[in-house]
Amino acid sequence: MTARRTVLPVFLLLLASLFVYPFSCAQKDAPVFGESSQSPVKSSAEAARAMEIQKAFRDVYDLYKERVVFIATEQTVKIPQHPFFNDPFFREFFGTPQQGPRTQRRTGLGTGFILSEDGYICTNHHVVSGVDKITIKINEKEYPAKIIGSDEKTDIALLKISPREKLKPVFLGNSDEVRVGDWAIAIGNPFGLDKTFTVGVISATGRKDVDMMGGSQSHIQTDASINPGNSGGPLININGEVIGINRMIYSNSGGNLGIGFAIPVNIAKSVLEQLKVHKKIKRGYIGVQIVPFTEDYAKQLGLKAAEGALIGGLEENGPAARAGVRAGDVVTKINDAAIKDYNILVDIVGKTPIGQTLKATVWREGKELNLFITVSERP
Repeated sequence: MTARRTVLPVFLLLLASLFVYPFSCAQKDAPVFGESSQSPVKSSAEAARAMEIQKAFRDVYDLYKERVVFIATEQTVKIPQHPFFNDPFFREFFGTPQQGPRTQRRTGLGTGFILSEDGYICTNHHVVSGVDKITIKINEKEYPAKIIGSDEKTDIALLKISPREKLKPVFLGNSDEVRVGDWAIAIGNPFGLDKTFTVGVISATGRKDVDMMGGSQSHIQTDASINPGNSGGPLININGEVIGINRMIYSNSGGNLGIGFAIPVNIAKSVLEQLKVHKKIKRGYIGVQIVPFTEDYAKQLGLKAAEGALIGGLEENGPAARAGVRAGDVVTKINDAAIKDYNILVDIVGKTPIGQTLKATVWREGKELNLFITVSERP
């Protein structure tokens, strides 16, 4: 009897130890999964250098998370009546439908960035064109916005909100210093996903006629992911400076294929200044018509290459005509800067302040002439 009483407590003690032992071992040997030691890559020199770049990306995001804004738009559009409603046969059997135009509310999304402490904001023209209502969201705060000025040709718009507190403007860089291979960072609201951060490189500079509109405006090309909703947001360099305004992508599907285009910030600066003062862009013109210039015709004129802008016609009593320019002249220089093709001439004239005089060097009858053209405002 005594032996049985002794065995029972010993048995219970052993049974309890079977349950306790695994837990005690798990605590001593934790963690159960994965290596307990540090990854050997973490302490390598290569990882340390990569961490410096990673930190730079984090710093850019922290710098811009309150400087990039979410733009929501609303627009009332008329829905055309179906042509069946005007068919006599249809109306005879189904009756006359309710007359009058029908309307529908459409919404849109875009991105912008803060230009000043008092609430000026930059975005694309196509983001706000024709809309009835614009709402700017900065973090969790919303503000109604008005359009100060908008320019379809450059696709730039200037908005204004009235915040109670001072806002944080972006840091504007110099897009003339951008080179292929530079880091490129895009921050925006693709598909409504607020403050999405994507990274790539500058793929090309000086891209022209990217939207088949025949314009001379240059674009920065990047493979940083840009998708619908990114329009109007900043393209930023590794130093945290805005170098462009994200505008459009090249895509057959509507999604990113690694080819995005941004308006150089140096172009945007002059446009935004004019929009603030004049509410529109005052563009210069000299009243000339440019025609194609071929290598064969250049040789006939005595030129080594087809470099320059060939004048095919002039506006009667226009700025160029008054300065003595003739049809058949080839503009080879403006203010002693070489004109490689007509796009450069158009770009220079368009950016020249109204009333300023340009020295135009033209090739005529085998020799160069200097003519002085006063730029007028484009009608």
